[in-house]
Amino acid sequence: MAIAVPYKEVMMELGKTQELKICRKVDFGLFLGEEGEEILLPANEIPKDLDVDKAIDEDIAIEVFVMRDSKDRMIATTQKPKVEVGGLALLKVKEVTGLGAFLDWGLGKDLFLPYKEQTVKVVEDDEVLVGVYLDKSNRICSTMKVYEYLSVNADYSEEDEVEAYVYNINLKYGAFVAVDYKYHGLIQNKELNRRLRIGDVVKARVKSVRTDGKLDLSLRKKAYLQIEDDAKAIVEFMENNGGRIPYTDKASPEVIKEDFSMSKNEFKRAIGRLLKEGKIVINKDDIAFK
Repeated sequence: MAIAVPYKEVMMELGKTQELKICRKVDFGLFLGEEGEEILLPANEIPKDLDVDKAIDEDIAIEVFVMRDSKDRMIATTQKPKVEVGGLALLKVKEVTGLGAFLDWGLGKDLFLPYKEQTVKVVEDDEVLVGVYLDKSNRICSTMKVYEYLSVNADYSEEDEVEAYVYNINLKYGAFVAVDYKYHGLIQNKELNRRLRIGDVVKARVKSVRTDGKLDLSLRKKAYLQIEDDAKAIVEFMENNGGRIPYTDKASPEVIKEDFSMSKNEFKRAIGRLLKEGKIVINKDDIAFK
């Protein structure tokens, strides 16, 4: 519900929630703002408990969100959007058209996501992390290029477990993520244990907090814990490939990374564990079950 508050003069801001006073009442709603800069609050948006005449007499303002209607005119609504201009939110794709995608942000008119602001192709019912901005035509739009919308200095420490949304993949560096959908994070290639795609949501471990406040993350556990998972992954691979690995622990790091998403050192540690347990043997050209 809108909140009636004592009025303080403010500049009207598109895409923001603000307090605007009632200038005049008409049959189809209320005009809010200042003389010469008025916008309509439609009649069906007027709070039922608002005494309009008293509000006008006492300069009482109404808390509204300023947006554009279907004819691109500025208009007020007492509905609350899930995100405002300058903000960041995870939103569902309602429709994809020839112009772009339209997202559900809690208002009657959906939020536009232009094709040029999509980092991957989206389809209906996808959930995408977007930042909200005003385009060159002063229209409210969204973008999946969210780097500049993310914050630093989150209250996390090393070894904390966090939820991370993958918003960009860089083959050189790794996966760029939004930690808890709002903080800068990076999972370097060496800390990945599987392939990720934009839109994936993963549980990660805070490996370090950088001096600039950004987070370095890992999908891998600490070495003494990860070795158990790595050994299980090797056994599973062998079970699905005739009981063998077609190379030894002297294989190239690239081959090992491709098959197991492990570094060569991690692979050798897990192989060592399986050897010690008597589960495998290393032959001249392969590794096999004992």
